[in-house]
Amino acid sequence: MARRRFFVPDVRRGAAELTGADAEHLVRVLRVEAGQVFELSDNQDLYLAEVETARKSQVAFRILEKLQAPDAAVEITLVAALIKFDRFEWLVEKATELGVAAIQPFEAARTERGLAAAAVKRTARWEKIALEASQQSRRAHLPRIEPAIRSERALELEADIRLLLDESTDAPPILRALPEARSSNDRVALLSGPEGGWTEEERQKALDAGWHRCSLGATILRAETAALAGLAVIQAAWAAVKAD
Repeated sequence: MARRRFFVPDVRRGAAELTGADAEHLVRVLRVEAGQVFELSDNQDLYLAEVETARKSQVAFRILEKLQAPDAAVEITLVAALIKFDRFEWLVEKATELGVAAIQPFEAARTERGLAAAAVKRTARWEKIALEASQQSRRAHLPRIEPAIRSERALELEADIRLLLDESTDAPPILRALPEARSSNDRVALLSGPEGGWTEEERQKALDAGWHRCSLGATILRAETAALAGLAVIQAAWAAVKAD
């Protein structure tokens, strides 16, 4: 059974600690005790560590050794249109589990009014969701949760491969949109739309900016489902190359 992995603020002089609510969760919920061994990440390196003390307000670790963090198959940025926050939170959690490197929220033409302004106060909550999902899925690094931006700026995002998820029936399948030559150094950006889909103006602006349309099939998916399905396909395509 794989060891539990926790993120700590930093590792100094062979020691690390968690305090406050994070420590209380470990002690009260996970029943962490002195002498147990876990994996720690400071979002840079990965370590094997032993619990020295476990109190309600503090869990202290002693670093045993530095571990080799696994290399990512590909670097993916999910450029996701803002949707209702309960669904966007679910999207953040699952995209983190799928290994996304960054999530860039943006305001699309059909984004519900008020969501962009309200998103300013949601970033901290999304980061907490990403942290918990990263620990659950044993990631070595946390995904970046960027502040929400307007669609024009979202289209300027730089990547080696930029894919636009499009519900139009004439869009090519996503597998055909992926390059035959793939490597772990590739940077992929996946642009996913809002509830209600793209406007024709948005679609054309994306194409003019160099994004490539792709489809996930004939069925119409919810915005969050489409984004996650696209991420899963991309991860699997690059993981296959890594396995070879």
